[in-house]
Amino acid sequence: MIVDNGWTNRAAALRDELVAAGKLTSPEWQAAVSAVPRHEFVPEFYERVSNSGTVSWELLSASSPETRERWWNGVWANTSLVTQLGDLSRWEPGANTGPSSSSSAPSLMTRMLEALDIRDGHRVLEIGTGTGYNAALLNHRLGDHNVFSVDVDAGLVDSARDRLAALGYRPTLATVDGVAGLPEHAPYDRIIATCAVSRVPWCWAEQTRQGGRILVDLKVSASAGNLVLLRREADRLEGRFGSGYATFMHMRTPAFDVEPQAGPERDRADARHATTTLRQERLWEHPPLWFLLHLWQRGRIGFGYAMDQDTGGPGPVFFSTEDGSWCELSTADADGTREVWEGGPRRLWSSIETAMECWHQQGEPGWDRFGLTVTPRHHTIWLDAPDSGHNWPIG
Repeated sequence: MIVDNGWTNRAAALRDELVAAGKLTSPEWQAAVSAVPRHEFVPEFYERVSNSGTVSWELLSASSPETRERWWNGVWANTSLVTQLGDLSRWEPGANTGPSSSSSAPSLMTRMLEALDIRDGHRVLEIGTGTGYNAALLNHRLGDHNVFSVDVDAGLVDSARDRLAALGYRPTLATVDGVAGLPEHAPYDRIIATCAVSRVPWCWAEQTRQGGRILVDLKVSASAGNLVLLRREADRLEGRFGSGYATFMHMRTPAFDVEPQAGPERDRADARHATTTLRQERLWEHPPLWFLLHLWQRGRIGFGYAMDQDTGGPGPVFFSTEDGSWCELSTADADGTREVWEGGPRRLWSSIETAMECWHQQGEPGWDRFGLTVTPRHHTIWLDAPDSGHNWPIG
């Protein structure tokens, strides 16, 4: 264990920060944040270092005199911490080494725990053990016999089990593919997934009591989606997306693996040419709109900036889809007009414009107007209400 007699002051300061920010309200979870030593679960983490366009990762460790103070400050800050690096090429074309596990920001964890409305005696299954810190918060609140946690990474599970046991916590941990849940200990009152999924496994519903709740980060593409709180009904899961944005690493499971694809070659010589007066360019910076575009398009939308042939710097913005469709937009003229080039089997920018017009017509809806219904065979996103007429099947 890491000896520091002042860690309780750090925990109290973090608790007070979360309370002041409105991310922590209940006395039960305030007590858990004060009592659980986060530093025991994150003895080291990585910081991203960017130098002249080159990205590397620096290890900050409790055992290193050179980095110990920075480690202490980081581990008790309200921030997410990268705890493991791995090969990301199976999820992102062209990606190399990057984060494969992390300790989520405490404010996100407390927001999720409070959203689930966990009560005394509830049995909770966590999908994604990670460091074990969230399992410790749950264990402090509910006791050993009501907390269950799974992770596909045996090394993470073994380390989490050891750290939990050293603090007197003994929840049930298992090294399994989280897509299957943990049926041998079902039913659960709550399921919390600390990883992103592209669809909600129906077996999670089968392992949840009727009236129970599931909170999960649904991402229809890498950055298109958000936390959704679902209630278990007799024949379905149904609920709304949270108003605040959150993002998790994608679940590591063969069930959701897709073969990464590079973007299509873009050649203006063979492209269709048009103009547009839409001013929004960085569509990915508007999460609800970006989500709607993916519902409209289906599949991953790639984006970025083409190189300016004159300066060598960033030039026109481009979008592309997995069927080979693409578009490029020039910078706006003085009157706001942009040139558009489209290639591939579909008129991608025309489709994006149609989706954006829908978004504007509906009052530019935020996350809390979107909802999700899950049945054994279908996932359906809806706007305002399941029968509103604005519905998009996914999956």
